[in-house]
Amino acid sequence: MPHRPAQPVGPFALTRTLAWLRLCAIAGQSVAVLVCAWWMQLAIPLLPLLLGIGLLAVFSVFAAWRLRQPWRLREWEAIGHIAADTLVLGYLLYFTGGASNPFITLLLVPIALSAAALSVRAILAVATLTGFAYLVLLRWHVPLPIPMHGELHAGFSLHVAGMGVNFVISALLLGFFINRLAHALRVQQLEVQRVRERALRDEGILAIATQAAGAAHELNTPLSTMRTLLPELRREHAGDTLLAEDLVLLEDQVDRCRTILREMVALGKAQLSQEPERLSVAQFIHGCLERFQLLRPEAELTLELDEAAAQTKLRTPPGLRHALLNLLNNAADASASCDSQVVVLQVARDTGWLRLCVRDHGPGFDPDGEPATRLGHSQKQAGLGIGLALAEATAERLNGKLTAGNIEHGAEVCLYLPLAVIADR
Repeated sequence: MPHRPAQPVGPFALTRTLAWLRLCAIAGQSVAVLVCAWWMQLAIPLLPLLLGIGLLAVFSVFAAWRLRQPWRLREWEAIGHIAADTLVLGYLLYFTGGASNPFITLLLVPIALSAAALSVRAILAVATLTGFAYLVLLRWHVPLPIPMHGELHAGFSLHVAGMGVNFVISALLLGFFINRLAHALRVQQLEVQRVRERALRDEGILAIATQAAGAAHELNTPLSTMRTLLPELRREHAGDTLLAEDLVLLEDQVDRCRTILREMVALGKAQLSQEPERLSVAQFIHGCLERFQLLRPEAELTLELDEAAAQTKLRTPPGLRHALLNLLNNAADASASCDSQVVVLQVARDTGWLRLCVRDHGPGFDPDGEPATRLGHSQKQAGLGIGLALAEATAERLNGKLTAGNIEHGAEVCLYLPLAVIADR
């Protein structure tokens, strides 16, 4: 199935991570406050602490709403979310001992997360904000109440226990969420590499198309000359039956070349006008197969057309017909290389996708060789290496995907096209 694009690392990924982290913080802070107040019987200001946690919960609702909006989330917004979390955490620490609270090191978590997703300027802003909060809590805070009996020992034990809990929390948060950000970064790097490869391929296709347009313009004159001379040669050698048959074949080939050139021009005009044909899948497929049978009359073509797919109405974009013909031609060549003429075309609907699969009885793809869709790479001796590349470019232009692989008796190439893009509404 076609893959879905991954979310890029950056302000959006960081803000989404902060949203999940914020929910964990609300739950953890609520439990910690209630345990200290009810189980440990510490005289902490319960109402102000619960008010701070409530404000954080309200902000988390706003953050969840913001993440669902279509407009872009910028870096300064991510810094604003970090600032809100830092202010609430500083507020809670103010009423629970300030810098002497072992959970003061949680102020380092925003710096660690922003370092994986934001620019250097933004990281400095976050570090300045958290450092300022630490300095304020170092000077102004409400001392954490300690039980009267064994005050020194009880205070030290409570601090050590808090440090242990804080270490576990920090390790889990940093390990889990930084791993998520690093994974998003790796996925983005792979996507950038794919985009770069596609850009290089499209540049190659554009160069080939430019050369093809110039060649088509130049070929029109010699083809017209041959089309004029061949009938005269046939009349002059009317008595030579074998030569006459060869001349008739040459006339047919010249006419085919002229037809191909006219179709190239018509396809270019259709591409510029962006006006797709409106056909059912059955009409589109049968039109392609009629053309294929004219080009390859020796092929033994089998069509497997799903009834639901056959009745689907399409807005057939320019280039899709040629993409399918390229796949069928490649399959016919592959089967012919193994003394077979079998070509199978399977058309079906699959949960919002139109799937066109072409199978052959050829040697299959080399698993250790170059990618089958690479521009200029061909397993055929006389191949140009552009058929699969053009088909893949057409699929990607329609938000689809081309897959190629080996099956039991040959190879299979599948073209996935989203009905949301090509279906006639």
